[in-house]
Amino acid sequence: MNFEPIGTYHSEAKAPYEAARQPLDRISTQGEIVLQSGQQFEQALENLEGFERIWVVYVFHHNTTHWKPKVLPPRGSDQKVGVFATRAPYRPNPIGMSCVKLVKINGLRLTIEGADLLDGTPVLDIKPYLPYADAFPESKIGWLENVKNYAVSFSETAKKQISFLQAKGLSQLQDFILNQLEYDPINSDKKRVSADGSNYVLAYKTWRVRFQLNADNVSVLDLFSGYSKTDLESSEDPYKDKDLHREFLRSF
Repeated sequence: MNFEPIGTYHSEAKAPYEAARQPLDRISTQGEIVLQSGQQFEQALENLEGFERIWVVYVFHHNTTHWKPKVLPPRGSDQKVGVFATRAPYRPNPIGMSCVKLVKINGLRLTIEGADLLDGTPVLDIKPYLPYADAFPESKIGWLENVKNYAVSFSETAKKQISFLQAKGLSQLQDFILNQLEYDPINSDKKRVSADGSNYVLAYKTWRVRFQLNADNVSVLDLFSGYSKTDLESSEDPYKDKDLHREFLRSF
């Protein structure tokens, strides 16, 4: 069985830690599937508009050479579980499928929203989502039954800071924060998080997110630079982002 991709997914999510854990409604990031030309895919797309959601079948292109029979899931368990009981990418055949919102179709380009794919993902197939056949909300979910989900809220300061940084190009920032804090928010074995007095700090690239953990929710308090004053005075800039940090500090 030799499969050829029908197209490629493109978005700002390039690193694995930027991808959502699942394709969820609250993920606002959009991306684009660009189908191959010269394959009569224009005809294949006919009548797809009008479906609110589609299934995207794709290749985990970051994990094509090895698989793991047991994996440590990113949420809900500190013990490894069988890979077939997870949606982890480390599979014998590195194939994934995600249900996403179909925003629009323009020729061979499909704009989608809420995807958990990375930039450059090879797409194998597209199918319409049918609620009467594909939705079973009362189904049991095995070892995930007792996983605690935290509501995540943002202070007005954090909202303004996130809006500022996303407008400057950090488009994945808010989705990253939600992905990291809604489950196991202070598990330092699974994420870059540390204690900060009575609060905690989550690292995202060279940025830091301060949050407070309560019984059932996480409150994001503010964001701050991961650079020290001395770092910012230095002309060395390996990540090419110190100007943005300086502008942020002047603004907040």
